[in-house]
Amino acid sequence: MASIDRPLQVVETLRVDNLRTEVYANRTDLGLAAGRAVGRRLREVLQQQRQARLIFASAPSQNEFLAELRDQPGIAWDRVTTFHLDEYVGLSADSPRSFSRFLVESLFLHVQLAAFHTLDGLAVDTAAECRRYAALLAEAPIDILCCGIGENGHLAFNDPPVADFADPLSVKVVDLTLESREQQVHDGTFPNLAAVPRQALTLTIPALMRAGQVHCVVPGPSKATAVRDTLRGPVSPDCPATVLRRHAAAWLYVDLDSAALCRTRRD
Repeated sequence: MASIDRPLQVVETLRVDNLRTEVYANRTDLGLAAGRAVGRRLREVLQQQRQARLIFASAPSQNEFLAELRDQPGIAWDRVTTFHLDEYVGLSADSPRSFSRFLVESLFLHVQLAAFHTLDGLAVDTAAECRRYAALLAEAPIDILCCGIGENGHLAFNDPPVADFADPLSVKVVDLTLESREQQVHDGTFPNLAAVPRQALTLTIPALMRAGQVHCVVPGPSKATAVRDTLRGPVSPDCPATVLRRHAAAWLYVDLDSAALCRTRRD
C-alpha cells in the first residue's frame, strides 16, 4: 500500500538555477516523496491527455521510489507507455543483471502497462538498434523522466568523457568508464569488475532534456560528491548532471547522506 497517510518533512530546500532540490532525513522518506510527486504528476497528465510516456532509470537507488510509485492510487497504468535509460551491450532482456529486467521486477510486474519498450542489448547491429529506439522515443513527447545520478555525475550512461549537451543523437553506444563499471560492483549488481560489461546503449543528454518534467532520485553517501558537483559546480559535461539546472521543470530528491557536502543548514 502507498504510504499516503504518513506526512513527510522536508529538512531543507535548495534552488540552483532552475533545479529545485528537496532534502529528506533518509532514503525512505526521499523515496516516498519522489513516488508521491511522480504519482501526482502522472495522474495530472492522464487527466489532460489519453496517453502518458515515461522514462525510468534502473538502479538500486530507485528502489524506494519505485515501490511507492507502483502503489500510488488512481493511476491508469494501462494508458502509460514506458522506456528505460540504458542497457548493457551483450545482455539479454531476461538476464538477471539487465536494466530492463530490473524495471520489470521493481515496477512493471505490479502494474498493467500499455507498453514497455526495451533496448535490445543483444542486437547484432547496435547502430540500427539505437535508431529503432530513437524512432520510438520520437513518436510523441516524453511527459516524465525518472532518473538518478551516477557517482561520477553521469546521467544514464553519459559519463563525462562522452556526455554531449548538444548531441545530435538520441540513443548511442558508449564505452563505460572504469568509475561507472566500479559503481555497478558497489551497487551489488555484479560480483566483480570483470563481470561488468564494457559497453552500453544509452539515451543521450538531449533526449533526456526533452522530457516535460524530470524527477531525479539520489540517495546515499556514495553520491555526496556527485550531488555537490551537480549543485555547486559549473554547468559542464565534466559533471553531466549539472545540465538538469537548465531544465524548466526538474526536481532533485536527496537525503542527508547524499546532500552532506552541499547543505546550507546544519540543524
